[in-house]
Amino acid sequence: MAADKPHMNLAVIGHIDHGKSTFVGRLMFETGAVPAHLIEKYKAEAKEKGKESFAFAWVMDSLKEERERGITIDIAHKRFDTDKYYFTVVDCPGHRDFVKNMITGASQADAAVLVVAAPDGVMAQTKEHVFLSRTLGINQLIVAVNKMDAAEYSEERYNQVKADVSQLLGMVGFKASEIPFVPTSAFEGDNITKSSPNTPWYTGPSLLQCLNELKEPEKPDKLPLRIPVQDAYTISGIGTVPVGRVETGIMKKGQSVTFNPSGVTGEVKSIEMHHEEQPQAVPGDNIGWNVRGVGKNDVRRGDVCGAADNPPSVAEEFTGQIVVLQHPSAITVGYTPVFHCHTTQTACTLMSIDKKLDPKTGQTKEENPTFIKAGDAAIVTIRPTRPMVIEPVKEIPQLGRFAIRDMGMTIAAGMCMSVKQKQ
Repeated sequence: MAADKPHMNLAVIGHIDHGKSTFVGRLMFETGAVPAHLIEKYKAEAKEKGKESFAFAWVMDSLKEERERGITIDIAHKRFDTDKYYFTVVDCPGHRDFVKNMITGASQADAAVLVVAAPDGVMAQTKEHVFLSRTLGINQLIVAVNKMDAAEYSEERYNQVKADVSQLLGMVGFKASEIPFVPTSAFEGDNITKSSPNTPWYTGPSLLQCLNELKEPEKPDKLPLRIPVQDAYTISGIGTVPVGRVETGIMKKGQSVTFNPSGVTGEVKSIEMHHEEQPQAVPGDNIGWNVRGVGKNDVRRGDVCGAADNPPSVAEEFTGQIVVLQHPSAITVGYTPVFHCHTTQTACTLMSIDKKLDPKTGQTKEENPTFIKAGDAAIVTIRPTRPMVIEPVKEIPQLGRFAIRDMGMTIAAGMCMSVKQKQ
């Protein structure tokens, strides 16, 4: 049973149309998580709609709207097993409108598979996703050079994409030499579970072997309890059920917990995971939990649940270290973009730019600069426009990272150095 195997959250990232959903569907199918008859049904349906290549993708894209549009919108959680781990796949949308969902997905992941289509190579979202996954703390990566069938299984094309992606990874501090690159065709199934005769020039491990070789993440169960709320449902006969992933600490039945910034406190009545009731929940578990004394209007997405005697920090102001990825002009004091941190999206104002740093060394280049622009790293003081939970990255790294978005793009990414708590 699942409980005997270590659990990993796997994000699948990459540009839109590079085959992420098909790739995940193929993994689910090959590991027996999705029965063959279901794939056959999807194949027939897809053929009817003239979208034959989407059959595997539909395993993940269960939302009807996604099928109609052929793109991934929400973050679907699915489960599959290898000999060594049981994985929850966080399928991250590649379409640029949905980068905010991608941020939520990546920030929950222990490892990621970057899917890059061989015919296209590195695209805009490939860059953005690599950058974000690094900033959000993913340090284990596998690269699937996908759609090899469409590139006629060309070794030359594979090498070119590998070189381009390696350069990109190096820019954000990944060691490309330590990252496996697997030539795959998710649609045809090449090199997913075993070596494919179509790529005789490739002698490395299959994708599943790479997944088995990932290192088990350390469980931050000694840290204070923190569960960012993704959603809260009202279920008849039970009451309000928040859902989310346990980032740190352990939650037990009967425990007294506080949700911040709303400040409500109650007792944990029940904890559920994969539709089974659990006595406790540990880091990495995606759970629904019911709290006595907490109503529908008390909890919303972006709140964080913690132990009542050590509640989540609500920031009056915080100091952050950021890297500006892109911005059409300069960023100055007073700028108020949206900060994405764990599951919250909160507009925050830049109160001061304290230092400009050399992005390569981290040394101070300039004190109190008047502005920062694309490519700059800086220490800044930030004030949320409404109460939000954020923790210093040194104390609770899982709740200390954030991305900054504006004008439909990711402007910057960063981490929280210290928090001035709301009194």
